[in-house]
Amino acid sequence: MNVRQRHLIGVFSILLLAEAAQSQGPSHPDDTVIKVSSPRLTRPLYETPAAVSVVNRPAIQIGQQRLHLSESLDTVPGLFFQNRTNFAQGLRLSTRGFGARAPFGIRGIHIQVDGIPSTLPDGQAQIDALSLDSAERIEIIRGPSSVQYGNAAGGAIAVTTASGDQSPPDATLRLDGGSHGYRKGTVEASEQWADTSAHASLSWLDFEGYREQSEVRQGRLNTRIAHDWSGGQRLTVTLNALDTPTAEDPSGLSRTEVAEDRQQATEFARRLDSGQTVDQQTIGLNYEDPALLPGTLTLNTFFTHRDFAQQLPFPGSSRIAYDRLFYGSGADYQGRTSLVGHRLRYSVGAEVNRQSDERRRYEIGVNGDNQGQVQDETQTATEAGVFAEGDLALTSALSLSLGARFDRLRLAIDDQRLSDGDDSGERIYRETSGSAGLNYRITPSHQAYATIGTAFESPTFTEFANPDGSGGFNPEIGPQDALNREIGLRGTVGRGLSYELAAFLITVDDEILPFEQNGRTFYENAGETQRDGIELGVDWSLSYAWRLTSALTLADYRLENFRDSQGNNVDGNRFPGLPQEQWVSELTWRSTDQAFAAVELSYTGEVYAENSNQTRVSDYWLVNLRAGDSFAIGEQTIDVYGGLRNVTDEAYFSNIRVNANSDQPVDQRGYFEPAPGRTIYLGVALNL
Repeated sequence: MNVRQRHLIGVFSILLLAEAAQSQGPSHPDDTVIKVSSPRLTRPLYETPAAVSVVNRPAIQIGQQRLHLSESLDTVPGLFFQNRTNFAQGLRLSTRGFGARAPFGIRGIHIQVDGIPSTLPDGQAQIDALSLDSAERIEIIRGPSSVQYGNAAGGAIAVTTASGDQSPPDATLRLDGGSHGYRKGTVEASEQWADTSAHASLSWLDFEGYREQSEVRQGRLNTRIAHDWSGGQRLTVTLNALDTPTAEDPSGLSRTEVAEDRQQATEFARRLDSGQTVDQQTIGLNYEDPALLPGTLTLNTFFTHRDFAQQLPFPGSSRIAYDRLFYGSGADYQGRTSLVGHRLRYSVGAEVNRQSDERRRYEIGVNGDNQGQVQDETQTATEAGVFAEGDLALTSALSLSLGARFDRLRLAIDDQRLSDGDDSGERIYRETSGSAGLNYRITPSHQAYATIGTAFESPTFTEFANPDGSGGFNPEIGPQDALNREIGLRGTVGRGLSYELAAFLITVDDEILPFEQNGRTFYENAGETQRDGIELGVDWSLSYAWRLTSALTLADYRLENFRDSQGNNVDGNRFPGLPQEQWVSELTWRSTDQAFAAVELSYTGEVYAENSNQTRVSDYWLVNLRAGDSFAIGEQTIDVYGGLRNVTDEAYFSNIRVNANSDQPVDQRGYFEPAPGRTIYLGVALNL
């Protein structure tokens, strides 16, 4: 799809939106009272000068497998997902290009669940412990307002799971099954006793996988217990646990291997039994007091322990393990006052988070024999941040928003294996980020805004690895800095149509990019990258029964002033791994007696697999279906649901390993992780 075609799609979509708006009649202010809290300052959505989207429980739960965030967030504009089928590498998520470089986990996007950060102080996030079976609400920030979260905040996602006082006292048992040995069981329950409430979900996944060497067995527990006092104070305790005894990694294939057999794993993945095991537990405390001061004070603290081991799909220093402690505390206060006769709504806060990893790495031979330990070190990252944000009402329709944050980040390595020299050291970063925005309420249900902000992103400990094989910090890599500019429109028309339109321009200096050498991923700073784009989201209730949701993203991501590790001058090339066009639309039908059906149609544009843009990966269309119904048997209700994914049996890739095997000939590079063809799943839920 060329530039002209993309512009035509954008113009057509906007014209369609305008025509729909004219046909819906006058607007209704009551449709705009959605509250959002993820930008740190709780306020109505239509007074928020940022690209913020909200997804609620029905879209997360109904008829879904509840395996990945992508199921719930596909129809949010500006997001791009990869790696939905390799549980050893984890879901890859990017927004406006942030997070695209991660070979595993999530980078560049701050994730929090029930107020507990899943993003480490060094900037990397793992969300394998996230329980979508109990997820109630997801807020997504795309753009400069996310800088209030500090390091690695090119975007932010806040997940809220169910609490006992928001759900009727009951219990649900779900059993799922499907293609490629997919089996999942879930138990979910809520209860309330006077001023105390609780909600818990427990699930177990057993999945053989589409490819060889891709089996996963995984259990999750998520529990929230809350107690309320008469003054409105609330204490919430969150308990979360993850057990992954098996998550195999089939690795990436070359084009030749894909042509031979899409379902095969690489030879070394099979020989070395590549994959990971994870054992993680989290406890969090959150106290909210609206009565102690004129505003609302919130205090929180958390503690996470993670025991991790992984065999990478190649010989060499490829077996890693760490024992992690991640903990922290924070406080914020939200209040209202008057400044020179104008209303001021504000938030101030501080937080301190620390991670401590006892890391080990082992040399593994071509036959899987352990040839000895090559790394033994303690890695610690401590981030302390203070932030403030305020909205000043200049007029009844116009408001000014200002936000600032200061972070001190210390990364330290204590080398405990001194036979090859002492690689201990530290890096300290002091960073100030800020944002400024104007919000104009055109009518009670239509909003325009403009925002500008800065953000920084430090290398993680993994990204600091030295390509020459030595330990410690790679002196050739440093943080990246971003300047984000954004303008947007948001509105509701009639009682049926809501829309959001955002245009962004982002300049990133010293962009951190990956490359592979001898099978292992290393990182380097690019000179600069430029990201420009338009995001359009539409949610249209055509009638009581029919609803159309659509998200269109048109973006251009470019490398500038950069010669990569292979000596390629890639100035002006496209950013690898990111499409320029994405379009996802879903049409749903729901009857008055809970029967439902949905069809999802998505288009993903072509991508390039490496900086030099030699390897082009074709665009593709996907069609997914899901449907279900509910039946009453006595006092119990049974839900039956199912789905058919990739209806047309499209041959595409669920993940592209960016710049993989860059020291090998192009036709031998393992860029490609094939996605499943046509698959089916079925489920039944008994509501007690």
